Amino acid sequence: MSVTASMVRDLREKTSAGMLDCKKALEETSGDMEAAIEWLRKKGLSSAAKKSDRLASEGAVVAFVNNGKTGVLLEVNSETDFVAKNDLFKAFIADAVKLVGTTTPAPSDVDALMKLQLGGMDVAEALKNAIAKIGENIVLRRFSRYDAPTGYVHSYIHGDGKIGVLVELTTAKPDDNAKTFANDVCLHVAAMNPLALSQDAIPADVVAKEKEIMKAKNLEQGKKPEMIDKIVEGQIRKFLAESALLEQAFVKNPDLKVKDYMTEMAKKSGDNYVIKRFVRFELGEGLQKRSNNFAEEVAAQTKGH
Repeated sequence: MSVTASMVRDLREKTSAGMLDCKKALEETSGDMEAAIEWLRKKGLSSAAKKSDRLASEGAVVAFVNNGKTGVLLEVNSETDFVAKNDLFKAFIADAVKLVGTTTPAPSDVDALMKLQLGGMDVAEALKNAIAKIGENIVLRRFSRYDAPTGYVHSYIHGDGKIGVLVELTTAKPDDNAKTFANDVCLHVAAMNPLALSQDAIPADVVAKEKEIMKAKNLEQGKKPEMIDKIVEGQIRKFLAESALLEQAFVKNPDLKVKDYMTEMAKKSGDNYVIKRFVRFELGEGLQKRSNNFAEEVAAQTKGH
């Protein structure tokens, strides 16, 4: 049978595939809509597999918080920052982060997340479909979930998903004052990127490496060898104080340390606040970045067409 423009349009609306692909699918399946959808699905999954080794260091960090008791931070990577603005991409990651936050028990890692059901299929299958429709590699990179049945969880997303923060606060009164404090802590963590909650929680290997760097730097600057250890000892104390959240100068009022601001806000509420934990995701952190510019990217995509 002949393939009409309306048939192509209908298939495109159902699958979000390209016009030429829809026309080809209908021709290959003699106009059978369901068979054409399956044909495109197979073609799309094949395309998705080919895209799976492409570099993905853009995308977005998203958050989901359920009544202040459960919170999730999720990083999803794509090849270009344009995809982060795509409605299909936004819908997929919104569904994914909500799934992590509402599943009991919580998935232990990304592999476990991939096996959960989303929209009538597992997440791995839904991801492949999203890759096929959007046309770029997409990677569910990492997530963190906090459950605080007797506390309060708050999130903050900065710069259209460039940085995300999740904070768990111990409080018996999760009122507006507690929410304001938790939000301020999130803003501070986003801006100052502390290494740990307290000085003794900073990893020993990080401290050891910092000491090595400081010793080498002081020797390079001509400091007397017999004075190096004493100088480094003072520098390490400063490093620890500047790297621990509770010891840092509060970003909105540098006259106060974060721990002092916590005490001040707790007193105002008549409660006893404790910052139990926090996590900060920076988009693409530790990943190789794309170096080609937009013109090169377009040229690469159109080559051979």
